[in-house]
Amino acid sequence: MKNAELVTSYCVKVMEISIMMQIGGEKKEDVTIVEKILRSLAPKFDFVVYPIEESKNLGALSLDELQTSFVNL
Repeated sequence: MKNAELVTSYCVKVMEISIMMQIGGEKKEDVTIVEKILRSLAPKFDFVVYPIEESKNLGALSLDELQTSFVNL
């Protein structure tokens, strides 16, 4: 993720790549994608990432729910 990039646009990019991978025959679970997004966010979002990791079951967190967590940023 680039420093000036919005979280929502970054999430869309990651989901587009995931769809391309599925077309190519490689299936990634939502939890893998959610974890990838959380790991690769810019450090300025750590104040949101840590509470998400601590309070939510990442295995049950959907991509839409993750994006909603960042809507007002």
